[in-house]
Amino acid sequence: MSPRQAALVPKPRAIASPDDDLNRAIIKMLQEDGRLPYKDIATALKVSEGTIRNRVQSMKQSGALKIVALTDPMAIRYKADAMIGIKVASPATPRKVAERLSLYAEVVYVLWVSGRYDLLIEVVCDSSQSFQTFIENHCFGSDDIDQIEVMTGIEMFKNQFLLKRQVLQ
Repeated sequence: MSPRQAALVPKPRAIASPDDDLNRAIIKMLQEDGRLPYKDIATALKVSEGTIRNRVQSMKQSGALKIVALTDPMAIRYKADAMIGIKVASPATPRKVAERLSLYAEVVYVLWVSGRYDLLIEVVCDSSQSFQTFIENHCFGSDDIDQIEVMTGIEMFKNQFLLKRQVLQ
């Protein structure tokens, strides 16, 4: 094998890495349509269908790629959708509160943040009553939460989830 040919053969970790140019292109296409046939991706990227299949499988197995259905709360008109800023009460930790709140189906997003809050969570409910019940039962009166601020959405301008993963070497 010539040095040029060797350079084109992906390293074992490269076929699963989101840092690889081909994988980024595959991910971008799957972000637009997670059910896009491998044949269509292969044609667009000028590679074989088997290459696409192998790359997607490798990224899925490594945990770099997960194909899921995402809903836009504004599009399906949930009655209550809010971001909640949470200040964790001492001696609780943000991780413990995040783990506790992550167990509830209404919680669709949990992020440990710096700044004014310790956690930022998104809660989506079918009705204002179920939202009120959620914050009463799981936020107010909880020993591990000091303060909350509820921020309701008015209009969605952009909703895009990007894969950003640093590959540890």
